[in-house]
Amino acid sequence: MKPKDQTEKDNAKDTAYEQLARIGKAMAGPGRLKILDILRNGPRTVESLAEEAEMGVANVSRHLQVLRGAGMVDSEKKGLYVTYRVADAHVCEFFSAMCRLAEARLAEFEKIVSRFADGSEAMESVDREALVNRLEKGEIIVIDVRPEPEYRAGHIPGAVSIPAEEMASRLAELPQEKEIVAYCRGPYCLLASRAVEVLRENGYAARRMREGIPEWRAFGMPVASGEHQHETL
Repeated sequence: MKPKDQTEKDNAKDTAYEQLARIGKAMAGPGRLKILDILRNGPRTVESLAEEAEMGVANVSRHLQVLRGAGMVDSEKKGLYVTYRVADAHVCEFFSAMCRLAEARLAEFEKIVSRFADGSEAMESVDREALVNRLEKGEIIVIDVRPEPEYRAGHIPGAVSIPAEEMASRLAELPQEKEIVAYCRGPYCLLASRAVEVLRENGYAARRMREGIPEWRAFGMPVASGEHQHETL
C-alpha cells in the first residue's frame, strides 16, 4: 500500500493530466480550430464569426462555449452584442505550435498545405526585417487583405487595407511599377492567394507572404492598430 503523501501526489498528477485533456478536447473540432484561427487575428462578434467561418450562428455559439470553458477565449458584452477574443498570447502560441507539429509529423497535412501555393512561388516566408526596410523605403507595397475589423485590431505598420473581396475593384489604387506583397491570417488562409491571383492576372508583380499577424507578432515584430491613413501609393 502506498504512503498517503505518495497517493496524494499521484492523484494530483492525474488531475493535472485531466486538465490538460480539457485543452485537447476543446481543440478537437475542426470548426473550433477555424474559429480560433479567426480570433487570433482580432476580436469578433458571434455574428461576424459565423459569417467569416461560413457557419450558423447557433453552431458558432456552441463552439465558443466549449472554447471558453477551456479558458481559450474570453468574452465581453457591449450593448446587444458579445465580442470574443483569444484569452492571451499563450493561446496563439499553442495554435502555432500545433500547426508546426502537424506540418512536421502528418504527411497528409503537409500535402494539403502545399496546395495553398499551387506548386508556385506565390506563397513564401519572407525576411521580416528586409520587408520592413523595403516598405519604409517605399520600394514595395504591403497589403492586408483580411476584413477591415481584423486590420484595425492589428496590422503590419505601413500596410494598406484592401480586403480580398475588394481587390478587383480597387486595382487603380496600386501602382504597377512596384512589387506587392499580400498577407492574410496565416499559412492556411486563402484570402492572400486569391488577391495575388487577381493582381497577377492584371499585370502586377505580386507574391503572398506565408506568415500572418499572429506569426508576425510571435517573432517580436512591430504591430500597428487602428484605421489606415490613406496616402498616395
